[in-house]
Amino acid sequence: MTELEIAQLAAKAAEDKKGNNVVILDLKGLSIIADYFVVCHGNSETQVQAIVDNIKDSMEEAGLTVRGREGYDEARWVLIDLGDVVVHVFHRDEREFYNIERLWKDAPVVSIQ
Repeated sequence: MTELEIAQLAAKAAEDKKGNNVVILDLKGLSIIADYFVVCHGNSETQVQAIVDNIKDSMEEAGLTVRGREGYDEARWVLIDLGDVVVHVFHRDEREFYNIERLWKDAPVVSIQ
């Protein structure tokens, strides 16, 4: 599975749990951190955790390993490390505050399909 396919799978898993404004940013050539960021938000801590759980389950069902997960207990900004794909699941308030899409405004947005 390519990195783009992993990003798209994560994005679809987020959408399945009603993740809001799901975006895939193509960071290739812009960052050494990752090739893709998947960014979305939930409206409550419970929804953020449900989105994260569904992404984790989708990755495991596809035979992929989740390398790390940070921020789950607080559910305000959860990072999921999928190697060259990093997923950011925000609480709505944190997404508005940090505005990660603005920080990476030079990154093209990729279709979720």
